[in-house]
Amino acid sequence: MRTKDHGPMLFRRNSNPEVSDMSTQRIEAFSDGVFAIAITLLILELRVPEGSEGHHLSLAVSLRHLWPSYFAYILSFLIVGIYWANHHFVFKLYKGTNHIFNLLNVFFLMCISFLPFPTSVLAQHMRDMADEKTAVAFYTFGLLLPALAWLMMWLYASKGHRLIDKRLAPSFVRYMTGQYLLSTGLYLTALCAALIKPIYGLAVAVGLTLLYLMPPKHPVYVEKNAEENDD
Repeated sequence: MRTKDHGPMLFRRNSNPEVSDMSTQRIEAFSDGVFAIAITLLILELRVPEGSEGHHLSLAVSLRHLWPSYFAYILSFLIVGIYWANHHFVFKLYKGTNHIFNLLNVFFLMCISFLPFPTSVLAQHMRDMADEKTAVAFYTFGLLLPALAWLMMWLYASKGHRLIDKRLAPSFVRYMTGQYLLSTGLYLTALCAALIKPIYGLAVAVGLTLLYLMPPKHPVYVEKNAEENDD
């Protein structure tokens, strides 16, 4: 005999054997914490400039020389912020979870928490002619990782409507799949471009970031007025 569930916010009954009784709310709460830590770590690269021996520069000049740090910080902050907003959006489409999906989300969060490191590398070496290409390539590789992890999560959850809302229109699911495949391909393109000319790789990364500042496509449901009822 099955006992009565306790904590309705944490558990739900589901007849699908691939979906566990744990809702996505615990995943979202844990993910929010990781996002908050990762986005805070980015600011650590911005340090108060110190005068070097034999080179007295005014504070204004020293602050201007930190522009690579400003650029790397703003770009990465926007990217992490966009992932957080989209994570909130897409988890409204997920109606359950399982062990594999949990691990895929952990992999995605690992990639997000890794991002401050290539951001620091970019800030310190993007003006160094000898290391500029390596720094930009490493940074674009750091951007490719969460995009790839995000794609893996969506492909796993959306296959046969395994974990997503079964009312979602197939055309909308295909649209989202195509969008994530394209963005992952473009981040791979940014990495390849960075190995040829660093500025090209950064241009693709900046362009993608500006593009994803746009709001996501509104979900389309098969049932009439199901979208309003879902809210």
